[in-house]
Amino acid sequence: MVLLQQGKFDKALAAFEKLLASVPPELLERCKMYLSICQKQLDKPPLTFSTPEEHYDYAISQLNTGYYEEAREEFNSILAAHPEADYAFYGLALLDAMTGRTQECLGNLAKAIELNPRNRFQARVDNDFQSMADDPRFTELLYPEVP
Repeated sequence: MVLLQQGKFDKALAAFEKLLASVPPELLERCKMYLSICQKQLDKPPLTFSTPEEHYDYAISQLNTGYYEEAREEFNSILAAHPEADYAFYGLALLDAMTGRTQECLGNLAKAIELNPRNRFQARVDNDFQSMADDPRFTELLYPEVP
């Protein structure tokens, strides 16, 4: 059930298929129903996006709902197709800050700022970087003009 709730339909399908052989009769129909749900989800066509920005919005929605692994895949997918997408580096920096990956956060945020200096000002007011606030490297990255 956890795999199903996490949207990992391929793994959930395999688990329910394995369970089907030994499930008590009173749970057989429910198990078949979950198998059907998994199969329907797997048969759906993959998501397509009209623009990289639309893809970014989807990645942010994954991030905001706690699907960190999926969000990382989406941000990396954007960067594979658009290596200069500053907003995807910014999204990865957010994700890294939220998941405690300090060094990766600093690297991705630095790249986002390099590609678009306005990201520096956005990061200064972004509450998602709260965990980075006490890191002097983060402060230096956001306020390079301060001696």
